[in-house]
Amino acid sequence: MKDTHAVRILVENRLKVTPQRIAVLQVLLNSKEHPDAEKIFSQLRKNHFFVSQATIYKTLEIFSKKGIVKKVHTDKEPVRYDPVKKRHHHLYSTESDRIEDFIDSDLDRILDDYMKKKNIPGFEIKDIRLYITGRFRDKGNNSST
Repeated sequence: MKDTHAVRILVENRLKVTPQRIAVLQVLLNSKEHPDAEKIFSQLRKNHFFVSQATIYKTLEIFSKKGIVKKVHTDKEPVRYDPVKKRHHHLYSTESDRIEDFIDSDLDRILDDYMKKKNIPGFEIKDIRLYITGRFRDKGNNSST
C-alpha cells in the first residue's frame, strides 16, 4: 500500500498527517491479520521505524473513533483491529486465536430481513456483524492470524 492511500484516508477523516499515523495505518492496511497494538509495534520496529507504544495505542483509539478501523474483541486479550470497510463478519478460532473475515451477501440479506421483521421498539440498528467461534481445520490452525 502506498503512502498516498494512507495519507488520503487521514485527510478524508480530517486527521493531521504524521509519519506515525501513516506508518500505523500502512501496517493495518497491509495486514492480512487483525493485528493488536503489540503486533503493530513489532512490525514497525522490524522495519526500523520508531514509534512509541503509547503513540500506537492513542492512534488506534483515534482511528477507531473516526471509523477508520473497527475493534475486534476475542475471548483473549488484547483488542485487535480491522481496517476492512466492506460489510463482513468474523470467524474466530478459540484454539489458535486466528480471525478471518467472512463475507456472505446471502447471510447479510437474511440478517437484514429478519431484523426488519422484528422491528425492535425504540432501537435503531446501525450494523449487524456476526462473530462466529469455532475451529479451523486446515494447516493454519496453529498460527494466529
